[in-house]
Amino acid sequence: MEADLIRRAKAGERQAFADLLTANYDFIHAVAWKWTRNRIEADDIAQDVCLKIATALQGFRGDGQFRGWLYRMTLNAVRDRSRQAKRERSGQDAWISDPSQMPVVQDRAELDALWTAVQSLGSKQRDAVMLVYSEGLSHAEAAHVLGCTESTVSWHLHEARKRLKILLGRDVA
Repeated sequence: MEADLIRRAKAGERQAFADLLTANYDFIHAVAWKWTRNRIEADDIAQDVCLKIATALQGFRGDGQFRGWLYRMTLNAVRDRSRQAKRERSGQDAWISDPSQMPVVQDRAELDALWTAVQSLGSKQRDAVMLVYSEGLSHAEAAHVLGCTESTVSWHLHEARKRLKILLGRDVA
């Protein structure tokens, strides 16, 4: 059914495009919220992604999952918004993850220290950590979203754990 909606939307059928957006809006919004932890930001990002879908849908080849394509588009929108917010707020990150998914913390102070450290990682390491530990994606799914190989995701996670160990002074999962 989704493949049919995509095909019809790409052919210019407005109702199919509207149905495609309706079927996926909650997913887009949930991804945006998960990365920003801010409803207003998530609303804005979801709207931005919906607008981008209108022009980018022609480029969707169908060789991967549509949800993965949407996830990558939403993550890119989050990154764009984060970069914009960094410029506006002189270097502060615009997104905070859902730290409850990380099993390595014991209390609130430790949790805050962990996510401050995660935010200080380079973007590739931070994205890999967020996708695997916060979003619960497999290495293969994270690789699809990030547009790299599974081994690259594993490498970024390895490097992130090494860096977090230094920053936190202890091993992390």
